Amino acid sequence: MNPEQLSETIVDALAALVADGAITLPDGVPTQVTVERPRQKGHGDYATNVALQLSKLVQIGGQGTNPRAFADLVAAQLRESDAISEVEVAGPGFLNITVAADAQGQVAADVVAAGEAYGSSDAFAGEKIDLEFVSANPTGPLHIGAVRWAAVGDALGRVFTFSGAEVTREYYFNDHGAQLDRFSSSLLAWSKGRPVPEDGYGGAYIEEIAKDVVAKRPEVLDLPEDEAQEVFRAEGVELMFAEIKQSLHDFGVDFDVYFHENNLHESGAVERAIERLTEMGNTYTEDGALWLRTEKYGDDKDRVIVRSNGTPAYISGDLAYYLDKKERGFDRCFIMLGADHHGYVGRMNAMCAAFGDEPGKDLEILIGQMVNLLREGKPLRMSKRAGTTVTINDLVDAIGVDASRYALARYTNDTNIDLDLDLWARAHNDNPVYYVQYAHARTCRMIENAADLGMALPGDGFDPSLLAHELDGTLLRALAEFPRVVTAAAELRAPHRIARYLEDTAAVFNRWYDTKECRMLPVGDEPVTPTNEARLVLVHAVRTVLANGLRLLGVSAPERM
Repeated sequence: MNPEQLSETIVDALAALVADGAITLPDGVPTQVTVERPRQKGHGDYATNVALQLSKLVQIGGQGTNPRAFADLVAAQLRESDAISEVEVAGPGFLNITVAADAQGQVAADVVAAGEAYGSSDAFAGEKIDLEFVSANPTGPLHIGAVRWAAVGDALGRVFTFSGAEVTREYYFNDHGAQLDRFSSSLLAWSKGRPVPEDGYGGAYIEEIAKDVVAKRPEVLDLPEDEAQEVFRAEGVELMFAEIKQSLHDFGVDFDVYFHENNLHESGAVERAIERLTEMGNTYTEDGALWLRTEKYGDDKDRVIVRSNGTPAYISGDLAYYLDKKERGFDRCFIMLGADHHGYVGRMNAMCAAFGDEPGKDLEILIGQMVNLLREGKPLRMSKRAGTTVTINDLVDAIGVDASRYALARYTNDTNIDLDLDLWARAHNDNPVYYVQYAHARTCRMIENAADLGMALPGDGFDPSLLAHELDGTLLRALAEFPRVVTAAAELRAPHRIARYLEDTAAVFNRWYDTKECRMLPVGDEPVTPTNEARLVLVHAVRTVLANGLRLLGVSAPERM
């Protein structure tokens, strides 16, 4: 019995009490109740405060009652369920519930039967989500901050999809603006043997790309400088972005849409967005410039859309891009930004409201904090190739894709991360990703050993009541929590919850594995017993949950380590 099933059982108990006339609930029986794991050992398998929550509403014999008296009635009704072995009323009216061994053991069978779908739900069914992340400028290799969003964004997309949503992963390709002028002028300067401009880009990658452009377009060296710079812009950006896309692909992250900012300015999308906002009364002209009424919607001031000289301000592209997403039919638009964009949130939310939408619902902005890499306890500050910052390839070269993705997705977005490269490269239980992957590999090895003895999953079912050891129950309850963890990760935009859950579950499994009384395989010449078969089902269930959780994080689940 998992928490959702127990919630249904409690709801059924309430409904039965109402039907028998034992209680009256003026607002009707709730469709679900809160069920939690008790914090203290000995307080049952699960606890609920439903009696406390409903006590002010419930009536017994036409009169009000206190939570404890109401809890006594609910407890008596629950004790009639075959799936529940004990119910204790504690304190002012908490219910501590112990699930019957056979009902609890059934969790293992449910997990195995669901397989790769275990943990999925329809919590976001019918929702069309646009998930924009990374979106780094194509002026250099991906830096470590962008890599954090690659790991978290892709994991969040997997979690949303697993929760029933239709997800589009989108990369906003910033190919319009002054940063590309600095990039192309840096390439041109290198090709002419001149120092890179003071506001340009340095690093060995500039030399590499400039060489590649000259090799592809040798005539560029004979062109006038303004024409040559345009060639370096077009060819250099294409080469840089191809490298970014390849690095992300190698990291296990691919996008459904690569949206070019420049298209917004060339297609008339900016003008269309301005026209829409003007029709809604949310623009005005002052000092020769066109302004958006963002202060009206919570921003600290109004924002210029078109400058007095007729050139569009940066926010004009944001307006057009947001409108384009809504016109493509997305119910929710997510934008993931780095810590240096925190001041950007207010104006983006105001923009959303100016279009008549609801910030936090139609548009949600997630901010990720800084990532620092440590080696031998000291900060790793520079890439040999990029010259300015640590890149995605530096991280992967140091600890691999699996450890990189797991490490970056393991922490809440609003915390700075200090990644100890020596720790994350180590094949040791101190390394969290190794710890979880090794637990999965252990289940695979146990299943192989069982097969060598002729053991297989019982085709005609098994006796779940045989999973009666205390640690059997602890492990089963951990497996039963997985669907709730996934749903919470989606609702709270927090894939780190899955990583921490996997570590906790791997720890429970390892304690179970080390306990003689929980042995799965027979010893010596002992025959295979129904208990051995029941525990084989349990091990299959553990393997399924660990594999499913790792897959949601974009991390492999190796069978051998």
